[in-house]
This record gives sequence, structure tokens and C-alpha cells, in this order.
Amino acid sequence: MPALIDAIDIKRKMFFEMESTPFLCLEAEVSTPTARGAQTLVRLKIRNLITRAVFDKTFKASDKFKEPDLQMVPASYLYSDGSGYHFMDQESFETLTLSGDMIADALDFIVEGSVIQLHKYNGNPIGLQLPAHVELSVTYTESGIRGDTASGNVTKPATVETGIEIRVPLFIKQGERIKVSTETKEFAGRA
Repeated sequence: MPALIDAIDIKRKMFFEMESTPFLCLEAEVSTPTARGAQTLVRLKIRNLITRAVFDKTFKASDKFKEPDLQMVPASYLYSDGSGYHFMDQESFETLTLSGDMIADALDFIVEGSVIQLHKYNGNPIGLQLPAHVELSVTYTESGIRGDTASGNVTKPATVETGIEIRVPLFIKQGERIKVSTETKEFAGRA
């Protein structure tokens, strides 16, 4: 039997199951009332891992939740077609197909052959977990012109191999590999 988690013990980046659905806690706030006999409440900002919806919900401190049957398995991105996005589980070597809803904007950061973490709930794939930074090649950028820094604008637009455009420093050239933050979609350094 899975362990039970008290609502007051749920912290940021923890997983829990409510109403047979896995959730990820994005923010947790405990409010302790000053009135005698009042209940301690826990306000959570949570993401439904199946629908990707984010919402706030308040619980009593004593509410209990199950630990979800979640697995993180390494998977490599193979290709996409009309039926979805195909990944190969690096442990069992089976091909797993995810829908566009499960992928969200992860395609901005993965190229064929990329190995990422795949979420499985009760053995079925439900989504991806990207690393904090990914390495991508710059496919197009203008060359920086000496003196551009005088205006205070020390970045320029660059398109990376996945097709997204980010701002990079003037010294970055076409063909270079750079690190990109998956959370902010910003330049994080040279690879």
C-alpha cells in the first residue's frame, strides 16, 4: 500500500495523488490561524500532470494524499508523425507515443536523439521532464557590430536548431553550441 502524505508535509516540487490523478506542487503556503481552535490551512499551487492544468487549492493540514505510482525513465526522442511524438524507453527499449498535449512546449528544446526524462503514471506515459538547461546549435544569427554596446543593447536575436528565437550576446556566432534555460527560454552560456 502506498504511503500517505499529510497536506502540511507537501513541499514545492513534490508529487502526490488526489482523486486518482497525479499532481506536482509548484508552491506551498501554510497559514496558521491565531484564533484558538481554528484549523491550520495549506494553500497549494498545483499542476495536474495529465491535463497540465495549474490551479490553487486549499486543504486542511490533516488532509491525507497517496503517493502516486510515478516513474521517471530516460527516453530518447525518435520522431513525430500524425499519431504523435515517439520516444524510445532507454530501459525497456519499447517505443512510447505521446500526444501534443503531453509534450506542451518541450519541442522547443529537444531534437532527434535527445535523451530526456519521461513521466509514467501507472505504467503509462503522461509527459516529459526537461533538464534545467539544454545544449542547442545556433542555426542563424547576425554578426555583432562593434559599437553596438554603446546603446546598452548587448544582445541580438538568434535562431536555434529547434526553430525558437532567443536573445544571445554579441559574441555568439552561427554554428556555435549554446546552453538554453528550459524554464525561461533564455541564453545560459556557451556549451
